[in-house]
Amino acid sequence: MARDFKRTDRLGDAIQRILAQLLQFEVRDPRIGMVNINDVSVSRDLSIARIYVTFVGKESDEECAEAEEALNKAAGFLRSQLAKELDIRTTPRLHFIYDTTSVRGQKLSNLIDKAMREDRAASGDRDDDSAAD
Repeated sequence: MARDFKRTDRLGDAIQRILAQLLQFEVRDPRIGMVNINDVSVSRDLSIARIYVTFVGKESDEECAEAEEALNKAAGFLRSQLAKELDIRTTPRLHFIYDTTSVRGQKLSNLIDKAMREDRAASGDRDDDSAAD
């Protein structure tokens, strides 16, 4: 029977779980604030982990870029803490990437809602005109 998950997937899940706790309790940089870890992608040779994050409460792209830079500067500390928790020979290097998919998804959802409201308003006006005749 084949395995359901590859080793990289299992390691990515473990890294995501541990980093969530470390970011919440150990990292004290005010530039970072609250972080959501959307996904962790580990390379096949287990040397690099790409962590896709979004920042709660950051309004501008500049604030998000600054928070991403702060996370990447703290990557060495986080990697050392991660090495203490994981039972693997080498701990992957951490590379944090700001993930814009949730922001773009919210904007698209708002545009769809706006278009549907305008369409309903336009069709409601046409129904009122035909009822008056």
